[in-house]
Amino acid sequence: MARALNLRRRDLVALGAVATVLGPTQAQEPPRTLQIVGPWEIGGLAPASSGYIFTRMQITETLTDATDDGTPLPGLAQSWNVSANGRVWRFSLREKARFHDGTPVTAAAVAACLSKALVAPAMLSLAGVERIAADGPSQLSIHLRAPFGPLPSVLAHSSAMVLAPASYAPDGSVRAIVGSGPYRVTRLTPPQHVEAALFDAYDLAQPIVRQVRYLAAGRSETRALMAESGQADLAYGLDAASLARLTGKARVRIQSVVLPRTILLKVNAGLPALRDVRVRLALSLAIDRQGIGRAILRDPELAASQLFAPSLPAWHQKELPPLRHDPGEAQKLLASAGWQRHPDGLRDAQGQPLRLVLRTFPDRPELPIIASALQAQWRQAGIAAQVHIGNSGDIPLGHRDGSLQLGLAARNYANVPDPAVTILQDFGPHGGDWGAMGWRNPAVDDALARLSQGHVAAGTAAQLRARIASSIHEALPVIPICWYRQHVAINQRLQGVSLDPLERSYRLTQARWNG
Repeated sequence: MARALNLRRRDLVALGAVATVLGPTQAQEPPRTLQIVGPWEIGGLAPASSGYIFTRMQITETLTDATDDGTPLPGLAQSWNVSANGRVWRFSLREKARFHDGTPVTAAAVAACLSKALVAPAMLSLAGVERIAADGPSQLSIHLRAPFGPLPSVLAHSSAMVLAPASYAPDGSVRAIVGSGPYRVTRLTPPQHVEAALFDAYDLAQPIVRQVRYLAAGRSETRALMAESGQADLAYGLDAASLARLTGKARVRIQSVVLPRTILLKVNAGLPALRDVRVRLALSLAIDRQGIGRAILRDPELAASQLFAPSLPAWHQKELPPLRHDPGEAQKLLASAGWQRHPDGLRDAQGQPLRLVLRTFPDRPELPIIASALQAQWRQAGIAAQVHIGNSGDIPLGHRDGSLQLGLAARNYANVPDPAVTILQDFGPHGGDWGAMGWRNPAVDDALARLSQGHVAAGTAAQLRARIASSIHEALPVIPICWYRQHVAINQRLQGVSLDPLERSYRLTQARWNG
């Protein structure tokens, strides 16, 4: 009873909704609907807002797909090529592909859809697209202002998902999700709930699971309870406590995958107190990453020695000196930067206190706990930090209006299968919502520009990546805390489940019922 009283109201609604749908016969008969529960709410229908929900559920498709290591694969486009000057890409669509309203997936429809994705925050806005044209019923061309090698990876991002013309209202806004994937929407009630059923006219292999449902539940405890009770077949976003609760339960098994994601501290390096790299380095040195990994994530190996995890082998630099925990050195750096310790904390030469506000959010349940640990560890160094727990949009908003001081988040550097695109978005000339703020490095700008052009020799590309990684490592516009391992609870009645390290898909078409 006490546990139920602590659940958020939306989570109680989610539990009640599932119980109502599944009914009392669940114990006797395997349900025909595959139930997924995760922490991610449906923030809107625009592809750049919550498109990842619909691509993960295989309701919508993108022109291209990707292997686990990020290599481009065909999607709605079965093949493509690029002109000798790197500025014109031509795509051949699957000729039998159909939208869920029965209309054909034509080059004209795709061009109209992707043309709406040319403005930020959609990833395609980074590609420098001049125009998108239909050159025939199934032939599409994308014309660029300058060469952009990672274009196939950008087209695999959920913000570039392809919707039917019927999806749009007269003003261009998205009013319905009419995709072309193996599943079609049957019920959609943002921000929590979407149901989908098999699309019989899908032109590729038909999945075995015919119905799927997704529920957003903010608390990890709620998701664990749903997995334990059999109300969820797949439960994503489990914290360490929930993982311990579920381990060894007969009804579920736990599957894990290391993600190219880093839990990091976004720093407003434009603030007078944080402009000095010595202060940012002191913040880093005061962090006990091993302790956080061991006590909170239950995995000390996830303590980040640098920004890019070993799961990104092209970007992880083995020769970089690892980030370390040294409170004594942190004190020396703060003193050399003009901050003297007083009974009430640190003060500069003019007597102004060093007081910081750290924003984070509970979508990933470990973040608020890590924020409290950082607050305690910095307090030992004389740095006062106040933790504000809001929603995930608070950090980008604080970046844009300049109010953010510190933000704790988990950043997936393979959000686009080619990490260079996300890194360009975060550490390019203007910084990014989840990356640099008040910091710029011309050498990084140049290296990112050269990588984005494509056609760079392998050895040169490796040197450019090393330059970017080392510059970020030394200046710390973001401070890495821990790397990330995704844990998913899977009901034993479900087979064929595999986890996508790029978090692009739930791979529902591979799943099948056990018996």
